[in-house]
Amino acid sequence: MSAPISTTSASSSLLPAALPRFAILVAGGSGTRMGADRPKQFLPLAGEPVLLHTLRRFADPALGVQQTVLVLPPDQFETWQQLCTEYAITLPHTVVAGGATRWASVRNGLAALSSPEGVVAVHDGVRPLTPASVIEATYQVAQAQGAAIAAVVPKDSVRSLGQQGSYALDRSRLRLVQTPQCFEIGLLRRAYQLPELPTFTDDASVVEDLHPIQLVAGDYRNLKITTPEDLLLAEAILANSAQP
Repeated sequence: MSAPISTTSASSSLLPAALPRFAILVAGGSGTRMGADRPKQFLPLAGEPVLLHTLRRFADPALGVQQTVLVLPPDQFETWQQLCTEYAITLPHTVVAGGATRWASVRNGLAALSSPEGVVAVHDGVRPLTPASVIEATYQVAQAQGAAIAAVVPKDSVRSLGQQGSYALDRSRLRLVQTPQCFEIGLLRRAYQLPELPTFTDDASVVEDLHPIQLVAGDYRNLKITTPEDLLLAEAILANSAQP
């Protein structure tokens, strides 16, 4: 089943009473592509760890997130605890051990949630600049529709590879997927009871055989910190947003 291309806008006047909200932040990177001496989620961004910026986004009281689960490799627990002490991080969160794959890590994070109902956001720990408006809209559409993910229109032309060469794709019918990806919690739990498949690239691909995926307009500032260039751009975005 393919996700529809059209994006959905949240309309608070059409929504039922708000369901409890939860967040799973998945941070299992090693920093290999960064060429860094530490995992990318711990690299400094504007003087603070990347992961702290991400955690702070979901700790915004306006979002009303009741529980945030941070999924880390077990060998990074000590480093994160040291950073929490160094930067006086008191934002409430639960740390859970990740698995061998992202799928296993999200499943572990899901198991740590205490509520049988609500809407859960799964988010990359190295997307530290997600606007609150994108997070809010994705939660709202997921509550109304069951499953919603943030995505943006490609800026560049896109081609697909074939046996005879390559051919152009219609950019207007394509989207670049971001996070958060939000789901009714029961739906996500049912999806993660299914066996893991190599075609699972994100949570939407895990859920889409059970339920349609709605697309919410993302934001080009919602960078996933993967390369040194991403970190430089994130620094510039934060510096610009701090200006009066």
